Amino acid sequence: MFSFQAPISATQPPPRTFQRVSVNMTGRLMLANREEYPCIATDMSPGDVMISCVGLPRVGERVIAYIDHLGRLEGQALQLTEAGFVMSVTATDRKREKLAAQLTWLANRHELGLPEDRRHDRLTPRITRAELSMEDGTRYPCRLVDLSLSGAAIDIEVRPPIGTVVSLNQMRGRIVRHFAEGVALEFAHVQTRESLRAFL
Repeated sequence: MFSFQAPISATQPPPRTFQRVSVNMTGRLMLANREEYPCIATDMSPGDVMISCVGLPRVGERVIAYIDHLGRLEGQALQLTEAGFVMSVTATDRKREKLAAQLTWLANRHELGLPEDRRHDRLTPRITRAELSMEDGTRYPCRLVDLSLSGAAIDIEVRPPIGTVVSLNQMRGRIVRHFAEGVALEFAHVQTRESLRAFL
């Protein structure tokens, strides 16, 4: 899963280029010596992230974090803190834009009233590629941003009108919100972990 290959044409912004938002998301950290530790991303921006973790890198060490709902992040340890450390985020401009959109969506999820509305825990999609189908048979490739038993948020170029009946792979639902990078949908029936196995 982990690789220390640098992304093509990646840029690394100077610290504090972006404003951080509170995220509090769990994940896994891998140090340069391949040791892995559970971690929590507590504050994050498209340029850096504050990590709480028992495993500490050296300042300047390359590290990889796999954060739930955001995916793989690679960068360098910038400074140590009482609870962990701050790492830079090395990414292409395109990936940084998507990360900014994801952070905006996560930060405002409670205000948007997105489908899961705290009734069901968010699940971590390991497989993010999916397909959204319209009732007329039109299909669009999409990417899962967030997932729960009652709904999902997807990164997609089209914006079907709110209320449109759709299918995410084989799961029927309806569009309930639009956001910067895509749409949120509510499933017609509460799913089970087994029915979501293809993504987990």
